[in-house]
Amino acid sequence: MRLAVTHRTVYRYTEPIRYAIQTLRLEPRPYEGLTVLNWRVAGDGVRSLPRFVDGLGNVVHCQTIDRLHREAAITVTGEVETRRGDGIVIGTVEPLPPSFFLRATPLTMPDAAIAALAREGTDRRDRIERLHALMHRVRERLDYRPGATDSTTTAAAALAQGYGVCQDHAHVFCAAARLLDIPARYVSGYLWTGADDRPYDASHAWAEAFVPGLGWVGFDAANRICPTENYIRVAVGLDYGAAAPVRGLRRGPAEESLRVEVQVRRHGGDQ
Repeated sequence: MRLAVTHRTVYRYTEPIRYAIQTLRLEPRPYEGLTVLNWRVAGDGVRSLPRFVDGLGNVVHCQTIDRLHREAAITVTGEVETRRGDGIVIGTVEPLPPSFFLRATPLTMPDAAIAALAREGTDRRDRIERLHALMHRVRERLDYRPGATDSTTTAAAALAQGYGVCQDHAHVFCAAARLLDIPARYVSGYLWTGADDRPYDASHAWAEAFVPGLGWVGFDAANRICPTENYIRVAVGLDYGAAAPVRGLRRGPAEESLRVEVQVRRHGGDQ
């Protein structure tokens, strides 16, 4: 399937600020399930943004604005070709062993409720069956409710309140899987929902777990499915913080507002 992405992020400030620096994980790397046909990450300046690969294998751009400004924008445009893989991820760059993704982080630190959620699936001997069951349990316990959480909400807090967004589903899934001694990681990317003309105010997130004999397998608890050809996988990390599309620092006392618009369209000539 050929998919086109437009993703625009605009920061506005109540008064001019002098300096801002941002790291952008907004460019996918190719693997057997995805071919990048063209992709561009643009900032406010006329020059190309510096680009490197981080220790997790993600492509990272860096934008620095060293002047007075009241607005900063980041625009992503790209086109990819995806292939069905039933959630199995093959051919990715893997600089770290799966065991690295067993560690907890502040956002994925398990509590008693997450431990109980994980234990519910221990009667299943097959790891892939156990993970599918976990995916459904996470969605049953965590209703989808936009605006109820933010990037600092922990897995434990989201599960306790019983609602959140895809980021929270991924965090709870990772926290529970790791308690079962299954490496799990957070994935950020894009999802084509079939509504070409409808823009969204966020990208998408899901989780991957390591299954011996298969490798990394994706689980989107928010939608109760393994990723299909409708998904564009961009970055991975132990949690949102390591795979966030945009992270940054600024200098100045101004208050900040953020507007995000994401549109994923299927190529008109694709069959």
